[in-house]
Amino acid sequence: MTDSWLVLVANAGDGTISTFRLEGGALERLAVTDGVKGCSTFAIDATRDLVHAGVKGAAEGEPAGILTLSLDRETGRLTPRSRLDLPDGGMNYLAVTRDGTGLLGASYGGGYGISCPVADGVVGEPVSRIAFPNLHSVLPSADGRFAYFVSLGADLVAQYALGDDLALVPLDPETVAAPAGSGPRHLVLNDAQDAVYVLTEFSGEVLHFARDTDSGVLTLQDAATAYDPAKGLGHSELGADPLANHYIWGADLHLADGGRRLWATERTESTLGAVAVAADGSVSAPTRFIVTETQPRGFDVSPDGAYLVAAGERSTTVSLYAVEGDGLELLQRAETGGGANWVRFLAD
Repeated sequence: MTDSWLVLVANAGDGTISTFRLEGGALERLAVTDGVKGCSTFAIDATRDLVHAGVKGAAEGEPAGILTLSLDRETGRLTPRSRLDLPDGGMNYLAVTRDGTGLLGASYGGGYGISCPVADGVVGEPVSRIAFPNLHSVLPSADGRFAYFVSLGADLVAQYALGDDLALVPLDPETVAAPAGSGPRHLVLNDAQDAVYVLTEFSGEVLHFARDTDSGVLTLQDAATAYDPAKGLGHSELGADPLANHYIWGADLHLADGGRRLWATERTESTLGAVAVAADGSVSAPTRFIVTETQPRGFDVSPDGAYLVAAGERSTTVSLYAVEGDGLELLQRAETGGGANWVRFLAD
């Protein structure tokens, strides 16, 4: 266990990434790196101190892309190293695989997913591409053999084997359905790799899929709500304004407490709640909710489970909490930047 972490926060409104050091239960902002216009996702290769960031074009007519930056752990500064142009639309989720030699991406606006090689800090052209409406996230299995893409628009999880060349090879079946109209958004795999959990944006549920660790195939098992039922939120739908209609607006999902809890955010009421995970992987709804940064799109839990940092799209600060079971103790609010929406920890 360590009490010293680096925390990176993307501030999409400002086109910056803030780097903090978390030590002794307090955040110190080390640096703010600009030049990452519209960044709302990044993936960290901690072994090589690389950050792969999804960005918009810096000037009119310039395509979106993946900007790779080098991280200086002492100063917190990020230095541009290479860029891959994405003329068909930018990434909403990026994930490294194969010990940093591969990168997976999901494009919401472009409706496509990719797998790319990475060598010497350069993300290569995609070797494989899939297409589903409103792809919102992607994660690999820990062993780098499989990849899972979540389609909010088609209410499904697409599942693939990763070839030696990172090619995406469909499993049988290629897709697993989520409940109609639920809007699946973000996913996590548990440490045992025998379960995948998906947070839905429109119904505000955590879906539990059993995962066959040999074949990689998912099977839907059960679900639990992750929003505050006392707030009277309605079921949302694609294209609706959740704030104007007071609809459910699920966002981010992370494991904690040795896999016994799944923290989830809901943006209309700006809450965090901990879904309980039983020994058999089944899930049950939170018993309490914590109001956090306004419109919390992104957050993360420290690898040791001791801390949670939450960002809000309509706030210029992040909140640092000590995690206490299914509760949170606010330790600090720290300035970060406008439109903060993505948070990641790494060991200092």
